[in-house]
Amino acid sequence: MNTEILGIIAMFAITLVIGIFLGKYIANVYGHKKTFLDPVFQPVEKLIYKISGINPNRQMNWKQNMYAMLAINLVWFIVGFTLLMTQAWLPLNPDGNPNMSPDLAFNTTISFLVNCNLQHYSGETGVSYLSQLYLMFLQFVTAATGMAAMAVLFKAFKEKTATELGNFYDYFTKSMIRILLPISVVVALILSINGSPMTFEGKDHITTLEGQKIEVSRGPVAAFVAIKHLGTNGGGFFGANSAHPLENPNYTTNMTEMVTQMIIPFALVFALGFYLKKRKLSWVIFTVMTVGFLALTIPNIVNETGGNPLITKMGADSSLGAMEGKEIRFGSAASGYWSIATTVISTGSVNSMHDSTMPLSGMNELLAMMINCFYGGCGVGILNYFIFIILAVFISGLMVGRTPEFMGKKIEAKEMKIAMIVALFHPFLILVGTALTAYLPEFGAKTLNNPGFHGFSEMLYEFTSSSANNGSGFEGLGDNTPWWNISTGIVLLLSRFIPIIGPVAIAGLLAQKKFIPESSGTLKTDTATFGFMTLAVILLIAALSFFPALTLGPIAEQIQYFSK
Repeated sequence: MNTEILGIIAMFAITLVIGIFLGKYIANVYGHKKTFLDPVFQPVEKLIYKISGINPNRQMNWKQNMYAMLAINLVWFIVGFTLLMTQAWLPLNPDGNPNMSPDLAFNTTISFLVNCNLQHYSGETGVSYLSQLYLMFLQFVTAATGMAAMAVLFKAFKEKTATELGNFYDYFTKSMIRILLPISVVVALILSINGSPMTFEGKDHITTLEGQKIEVSRGPVAAFVAIKHLGTNGGGFFGANSAHPLENPNYTTNMTEMVTQMIIPFALVFALGFYLKKRKLSWVIFTVMTVGFLALTIPNIVNETGGNPLITKMGADSSLGAMEGKEIRFGSAASGYWSIATTVISTGSVNSMHDSTMPLSGMNELLAMMINCFYGGCGVGILNYFIFIILAVFISGLMVGRTPEFMGKKIEAKEMKIAMIVALFHPFLILVGTALTAYLPEFGAKTLNNPGFHGFSEMLYEFTSSSANNGSGFEGLGDNTPWWNISTGIVLLLSRFIPIIGPVAIAGLLAQKKFIPESSGTLKTDTATFGFMTLAVILLIAALSFFPALTLGPIAEQIQYFSK
């Protein structure tokens, strides 16, 4: 067990070190400064701009940047929706997987387009290799979309007063070519060397030691899994996701995938400090996020390594921890760590089944997605945290009797209205979706694998995962129905683009305002005190919004569980 804990500490430390250096590189990329990879990627970028007709030097305001984001995402949705409904008739389908139904194709396309990858199908039987390749492309697209939107926000605070906030297409292309692609290649090579397949051949026919003949699915797994984690996407090539031995063969690949899914969220926090030359602010933000992360992670590791007390009472050996739904090659500690990292960061991949974790572990996984701003996904984690900064600045300003200011710009009624809409929209989507499903038994109760409190948690988890653009699930749920596909598809769309447009709109509005120099009465946002204030606002909003629902689900299940 001590070795397992050391492995977790090593994963976090490696991620932090890489994140700091990667953050400086990302800041240079978005700041159009010289980097050591320029000779390799500049010709590629120029070719892309020439073919597409994009002028990377054309400056856009915040509205034009958001129009560009929505326009290109609409095109990719139409292509993906058509492909998934016709994949049986197209090439690269050696296993003869069928076309998707319209409602499943709708959900799948949107899910991969919005960085959620909520899979209501099993990868090895639900999609062809051609579809897998397109979904892999969308995993680059959605990560680059969030990062480009974040770069627009960075640009808004770079100058004292500005209306021109860079070029979305330029930020988007640089995110894909200079950041996501090279790291994905390195990760894919590590996975391939350790046993993940990288082939376009169909199922392999194997005779087991017992003499049984079975078919084992394979495909271009290593490349798919690399960007699945680097882009905080999380969609599995196989139905079992990273609990599958071909997606995650051993402890080395487990550490690789764990570090990979965390490095960009870490790096972007530090990139903000390097880009704006406010490194102290980035450390305050990182500290707040890390305190929240550890407050959820440590209990989960303790819960899962402690074992199931009911099984222990039966005389079974629980020294390895609560191993139901877990892989012995990873262990309970690494699985507990992954369960929070993947829900905090919005990756949504799993190396164990969240449906089988202890009740309070499930609650922490839900809380990680409900809060949705401790590190967060590629780019959108910073955008979500920015909303809480605005709220904390406003409340702090009221407490000291001053007009709220951030980065030398006054925060007024318009910015506050947008911030409150974004902050409350997340719980609105989760709670309304869960309530409607619970009220309608044909859509809710009859699709559950478990009755009672755990069944309610299954429904709550599905809408929480959708609204947080996470994609993990309590997998007992029978979610491939028109109701689940359409309802979560709508939640996916709204919960992706409104939380991106809102913060960028606030940043754009603030950028246009007159810069106010710091004075003795200016509220400093790069201090431990303000960091604590921001954390308090985050926890207060989460508690008021979600505690009643959590009481009906995992908390009630825990009480019932230990009353036996």
